[in-house]
Amino acid sequence: MNSRDRVKRAISFQNPDRIPISNAILPATQLKYGKALDEIVNDYHEDFGWEFMRDMTLDEYPAQYQAGTHTDDFGTVWQTARQGLHGIPIHWPIKDLQRLDDYQWPEVFSAGPPHGRLYSGHMMGFDERWYARGAWIVYFEQLQQLRGMENFFADLATESGEFYRLLDLLLDFNLRWLDKWIKLDYDGYEFADDWGHQYGLMMNPKPWRRIFKPRWAEMIKKVRSAGKDVWFHTDGHANEVLGDLVEIGANVINCQVSVVGMEWVAANLRGKVAIRTDIDCQHLLPYGSPSEVKEGVHRTLEACGNSAGGVVACGEIGPDVPLEIIRAMYEAFVEYGAYSR
Repeated sequence: MNSRDRVKRAISFQNPDRIPISNAILPATQLKYGKALDEIVNDYHEDFGWEFMRDMTLDEYPAQYQAGTHTDDFGTVWQTARQGLHGIPIHWPIKDLQRLDDYQWPEVFSAGPPHGRLYSGHMMGFDERWYARGAWIVYFEQLQQLRGMENFFADLATESGEFYRLLDLLLDFNLRWLDKWIKLDYDGYEFADDWGHQYGLMMNPKPWRRIFKPRWAEMIKKVRSAGKDVWFHTDGHANEVLGDLVEIGANVINCQVSVVGMEWVAANLRGKVAIRTDIDCQHLLPYGSPSEVKEGVHRTLEACGNSAGGVVACGEIGPDVPLEIIRAMYEAFVEYGAYSR
């Protein structure tokens, strides 16, 4: 079975030959380990085209990964302490909603594959050697990057007319950008918004459903109507709204299984939506032993999928993860991903 068919079957519960593998490697990890990391990763076939791409050069990194202070295309200024780790925004372009008309929106971004692989990379063009997954579009997070986190949550509390106007302007921007993406030869597209902290949502679920759910539904509908798959990443304890993502059409959810809870995932998501796993990167990967990591992978795969599929094996590899642990994780993906269970 080729990679593209394997992934399509896995996310639609149609009995793939094995669980597909997806890399999630922070650039700082690539810089730290270099060829030693490549030797491990190259031993395990990844199903999204990683091996067919080159690493990005340092000057090709986006503003968020460039060491120092850099400005992105929206005008947000990022400060990054270490090359290859995601920075934090320190200045925001929309300081006053009353002057929203003064903000110059960037030209709708280009769509298509990046210059090289970064984190998980993405390929373009239908090919049996990979499943083509593209884009990385955020909404809740982009609002914070435009306004600053404190301003944004104040906006959310007051719900002024100007705030709703900003919501609609960003939605229109994302929809225009999606128009470019869905014309290209991709199998699916990646959306992302981190709504949760360690123990719950950053907001009450009622305003989330009233404000953000219908806007995300519109973006997802555009992708699904074009016959493409929807992949949605969200970190934190977002349990209260993960079912809403299934309702509005997500094909695959990438959540922090260890934060959400394996038992909760097994009871509420398994069999209803495919899961791109997130092996515990807070405790297990940086501090666990190889045997503990293998057991953790086994438990995660069991919690997320069933005998018909529903799992894409993935674990984020940060620079704090030892090489022997990286190998153990991939070994476990192969050992427990053969669908003999």
